[in-house]
Amino acid sequence: MAGEFTGKEVYEQKFCPKNYLNMYFSFESGDSLNCGTAFAIILDKLHKVFMKDGIRGDTLIDIGSGPSIHHLLSACESFKEIIVSDFLEQNREEMKKWLKKDPETFDWAPVLKYVCQLEGDREKWVEKEEKLRKAIKQVLKCDVTLANPFDPVEVHPADGVLSTYCIEAACKDLDTYRSAMKNVGSLVKPGGHLILAVALEETFYMVGPHKFSSLYLTPEVIRDVLKGAGFDIVSSEVHLHGIMLPISDVKGTLFLVAQKPHETQ
Repeated sequence: MAGEFTGKEVYEQKFCPKNYLNMYFSFESGDSLNCGTAFAIILDKLHKVFMKDGIRGDTLIDIGSGPSIHHLLSACESFKEIIVSDFLEQNREEMKKWLKKDPETFDWAPVLKYVCQLEGDREKWVEKEEKLRKAIKQVLKCDVTLANPFDPVEVHPADGVLSTYCIEAACKDLDTYRSAMKNVGSLVKPGGHLILAVALEETFYMVGPHKFSSLYLTPEVIRDVLKGAGFDIVSSEVHLHGIMLPISDVKGTLFLVAQKPHETQ
């Protein structure tokens, strides 16, 4: 069920941002997400969380952003500032290139149009892209296995912490996952929210020719880990993907919103 764990050194040597983006965010004719069943679900759910459910605040921390911006497009309407982060220098550099409008960066226009359509005006996608650029204030190195994931940088706890398809790929076993979730949870201020999209029952995913491991998780285990980290579950939805792809054995996605209780007086 589980292959050899791909640790930090393997990621540093073999994870190619461009391969990742081309494999997981390529488009068919028109603007349809190609292998985007999971990502379309994420965009829909994040639109609901940030635009309809009223989760908002001053600062959002995104854990494991990778080279991607798709999951932040609704968030920039609800948070004044966004901190993005990733373990890999090559992913952080890709993010910085996009922020600087480097012409060689990935074309996010179809995803921008999709999210803007959810928000009611597909034609505002250029404005949306600029709004997100202005909202992102820091690009930090992040390691979820550290008590302070941003060590040595100190970041104040935020109103919201977001992570999509990240933490399960960084953890070799359940004990490490429990510890990592507590580390990430420490970045949420009392009363704040943790928003997660977690790959279910996945043991691997491909980036180019390279296979990377993922921790096999079920919804019950994830909810238990969140409760153990001191969070109350606000909502929890399972979405089965329905089709098997050669680039991953993921069975579905758990989309979960949890809240850190307010400190008692």
